[in-house]
Amino acid sequence: MNQHTPAPPGTGHITLMAAGELRDALTAAQRGDRPAALAALMAIDADSWQAISDRLSALGGSLPELLTLIGRQP
Repeated sequence: MNQHTPAPPGTGHITLMAAGELRDALTAAQRGDRPAALAALMAIDADSWQAISDRLSALGGSLPELLTLIGRQP
């Protein structure tokens, strides 16, 4: 059985596809299009998710906080 060992925080790789999906999710959230935002987030691979989470955490935030902030923008 293969076991995934997470990379140390801050060393993960975000794929170009995942970066594009995250951008699309943030854009959709800003428009108030929650279904499109959710679909884009669900398309992100697990390793990229971990890297995104690590980077946001290093900046003192989280993805839910970021989405909430984006969703409040006029």
